Amino acid sequence: MNKNLELYKKYFIDNEFERLHLFELLRDTYQIKSAIYLGSFVHITPAFFYPKTAFIDSDRRVKQFFEDKEVRQMVIKNKQYREDPEIFVAQQNYEKPLPIEVESFDLLISQYAGFVSQAGKNLLKNNGILLANNSHGDAAMAHVDPEYELIAVVNHTKDTWRISTSDLDSYFTPKKGLHPTKSEIQASMKGIGYTKVANNYIFKKVN
Repeated sequence: MNKNLELYKKYFIDNEFERLHLFELLRDTYQIKSAIYLGSFVHITPAFFYPKTAFIDSDRRVKQFFEDKEVRQMVIKNKQYREDPEIFVAQQNYEKPLPIEVESFDLLISQYAGFVSQAGKNLLKNNGILLANNSHGDAAMAHVDPEYELIAVVNHTKDTWRISTSDLDSYFTPKKGLHPTKSEIQASMKGIGYTKVANNYIFKKVN
């Protein structure tokens, strides 16, 4: 097998981390056609569902992976839209300036990569969607950011992903003490212990 395809298989297929149904569910629920993934590594799966995707990561293997002709053929084979895939990749620290037009994406993806919600906010359209987990405190960061509004949570059982809009006020209640401030979350870079948690959180950019 091509070494780049093997890399994708090793980290995402074999670890059951492709999240195919999740990206499909987001597309269908929020009519998403474009997505930017900061800290993506080689997780190219969103390109199967969204005609326009951007992947930003500083890992030295990223540029070679996304420019591989066989990787592109994999996207073409698996894409679920009529258009030709439009894929942008930058091998760099996502906190540095990016050659990307502001407010140009429907979805900002944050998975295990730090404070993506802050670094990529200007690239997300108004009323665009942020998908964030809380492994490094990014969902908590979005929660205290007035430019984001929690609109749903995502949970996962076996092969099924579910988006829920019920009881959203019950999330982000710390097990102990007051909720940390933005600066405190940034300083700790840790997920916060909450009384109720979800696999992922969905926010809307409101300002």
